[in-house]
Amino acid sequence: MDFLASIPWGLVAPLLIIQLILLIVALVDLTRTERTNGPKILWVFIILFVNIIGPILYFVIGRRNN
Repeated sequence: MDFLASIPWGLVAPLLIIQLILLIVALVDLTRTERTNGPKILWVFIILFVNIIGPILYFVIGRRNN
């Protein structure tokens, strides 16, 4: 457990919180959006598994602006 004690939680915790908020907001927006650039299931996997960059990619590339 020395490994967990050596992590600078003051720096890591805000990044984890930002990642969680981006993930939730992107998934909620994806469920409310009717059409996206590409299949929705692909965007779900990108949002979930590409950490912080996945939700950002969804908002920049995945959303279809009418």
